[in-house]
Amino acid sequence: MLKNIKIAIIGCGNLGTSIVNGLLKQGDFSPQNLHVTKRNPSNLLYLQDLGVRVHADNIIAAKESDIVILGVKPFNVAAVLKEIKPVLKKQVVVSLATGVTLEEMFAVLDPGTTAFRAMPNIAADIQESITCICGKNTDERTESQITELFNSIGFAITIDESLMEAATVLGACGIAYVLRFMRAMIQGGIQIGFDAKTANLIVNQTVKGAAELMIQKDMHPEEAIDKVTTPKGCTIVGLNEMEHHGFSAAMVKGVLASYEKIEKI
Repeated sequence: MLKNIKIAIIGCGNLGTSIVNGLLKQGDFSPQNLHVTKRNPSNLLYLQDLGVRVHADNIIAAKESDIVILGVKPFNVAAVLKEIKPVLKKQVVVSLATGVTLEEMFAVLDPGTTAFRAMPNIAADIQESITCICGKNTDERTESQITELFNSIGFAITIDESLMEAATVLGACGIAYVLRFMRAMIQGGIQIGFDAKTANLIVNQTVKGAAELMIQKDMHPEEAIDKVTTPKGCTIVGLNEMEHHGFSAAMVKGVLASYEKIEKI
């Protein structure tokens, strides 16, 4: 469905670049159908060699596209929408901005515009993002198209807009939480005798295996934990020590702190 769709990513920063990389790995997506813009696009010029149109003109990008993705900072969304509004006709507008509601977008957009909010994460770069989406003035075909777009960089689900900030914390901030946990595991591995490279390899595959186990077996984490915690064993001792130092509580507090920060934006 994306084969002949023209896409613009306006304000192509880290997240936008991850989406670009994910899209370009799709066999049926043509790089010539992709515009990426940035105020200073010098660090994106390498994409031109792949056939992507790289420039700083948001109006041209929006005018020549079917789907316009806004990768700009939240405080720039209204200004960019005002800039491109004169050339928006049947284009679908998708905002990646944290905390900017559809209502705030429609304070600028025409009432009949089809618009979405989407929250992928940087794993889009390797087509492993979880992306939560919600929309307004959409239909089944358009929603399927947007879902397919974000499925091309991982896995997309549709949620109620009231949960978008929570989705940002769990899916986008969450990848940083997991990476911080992995770093701590690697540090522990070095302390018990592994070199950094080997500890990194073991931890990477362990975390990947844990995630795949949950996905493929459709298990709750506690069910799998029960399978590896034997009476008086080393696993339960380690888990209990972590809990004594507030491991789970710290994770929950971190999630809540991020959520409260978004609520204040």
